Amino acid sequence: MKILFATSEAAPFIKTGGLADVAGSLPQALAAEGHEVKVILPLYEGIGEDWRAKMTFLKYFNVTLAWRQVYCGLFELEHQGVTFWFVDNEYYFKRWQLYGHFDDCERFAYFSRAVIETPGQLDWAPDIIHCNDWQTALVPVYLLEEKYRIPQLAGARSVYTIHNIEYQGRYGDQVLQDVIGLDRSYFNEGMLAYHRDVNLMKGAIMSSNFVTTVSPTYAQELRTPFYAHGLDGVINQQSGKLEGILNGIDVALYDPVKMEGLAANFTAKAPVKGKAACKAALQKAVGLQEDPDVPLIACVSRLVGHKGFSLVTDALHEIMGLGTKGVQMVVLGTGDWQYEEAFRHAQSQYPGRFSAQLTYSAPLSNMIYAGADIFLMPSVSEPCGLSQMIAMRFGTIPVVRETGGLKDSVTPYNKFEGTGRGFTFTNINAGDMIWVLREAVDLYNTDKKAWRGLQKEGMTADFSWKNSARQYLDIYQRL
Repeated sequence: MKILFATSEAAPFIKTGGLADVAGSLPQALAAEGHEVKVILPLYEGIGEDWRAKMTFLKYFNVTLAWRQVYCGLFELEHQGVTFWFVDNEYYFKRWQLYGHFDDCERFAYFSRAVIETPGQLDWAPDIIHCNDWQTALVPVYLLEEKYRIPQLAGARSVYTIHNIEYQGRYGDQVLQDVIGLDRSYFNEGMLAYHRDVNLMKGAIMSSNFVTTVSPTYAQELRTPFYAHGLDGVINQQSGKLEGILNGIDVALYDPVKMEGLAANFTAKAPVKGKAACKAALQKAVGLQEDPDVPLIACVSRLVGHKGFSLVTDALHEIMGLGTKGVQMVVLGTGDWQYEEAFRHAQSQYPGRFSAQLTYSAPLSNMIYAGADIFLMPSVSEPCGLSQMIAMRFGTIPVVRETGGLKDSVTPYNKFEGTGRGFTFTNINAGDMIWVLREAVDLYNTDKKAWRGLQKEGMTADFSWKNSARQYLDIYQRL
């Protein structure tokens, strides 16, 4: 099969979130199954010169966007068995950040048009065009018309993946003809209309051949108003073509046996000494007391409401008082001011026991995954989540709320059967979170054998992209 993967970001070239990890890893897994995979994304200013030096210029042409004829340059780069196409237009993409500009609708309408017109320009006929989130939501809509004008698109089918339904691409209806370049029928007949506005994600759900989300539980949650942010009616109407597939992680990158930058490497069979060395190095790096016996709880996340940090700040003193010796805690991330301020205050209240690292650092995040004992993710909503999988790869036990991919990837500990990968709670309630955290801390303090069993379960679980890729391929084959 020939697969075109359209994305607004992809690791290792440019990244703001989990979409980039998916766009960097899933195409590789699809290519490993013997398929021809191309990934297309914008050539942002933030893509470094080391990558640009490896690119080959293919051609340039004009993209039709409403009444405009807009320049489009194409560059190509081969990386780990996948061809990446970069769409060059400095007016739209030479900017200091990827998203959040006044003309984002026009920027990504242009990119979607470039995605549609590139196969014809390069005489390459994809069987599947796989689109992701609101930035490429117009691709399935444009495909409805253009597949009859561009011969290379005649056999193409579209798949649309919702990574986070909170961000939908909603704009006033005046953008329809002047910016997006579609006639009023797309609004009047309901494909793009949403409370008198244009909703790009709704259009993709309605027009694509198949819709996926990033975990089976999230696919079910999107049927309800609490999680769907107003699109539950559309999701339920189109539910016959909806399926949830759990994301994977790059198991070669997140490998405790080989990862560079750790104080020690270790295996699932013998994690104790390596984890102890990593814990000591982490405590020293973030200013915690170097105590090998006290449980160390960690969070690596954006500090925002839907990640559940209100539960953490409401119960912070109770958390710090858990266990006979108390606990240590480190938080890494940036976000809303109230959470940042609460964690700064906690660091001054609990010197040597609480560390607030209000920044983003990939090397420090890896140190935390490897050195912490417990990884806390109390998310209100979590479409998939990668951090809990990464933590388990490094023998750090997750404590999570049962939502989205957290529920699908973390099986709760059963002390009678000695099974499970972590600890879970259901309600959005600080008391319930404290209850399971106490269970985790008590198990750490009193039953090292059971704790090692949890670590082994997590470290040996298959979180690779292989299974997910095969599920996507099954959908492609059906289409």
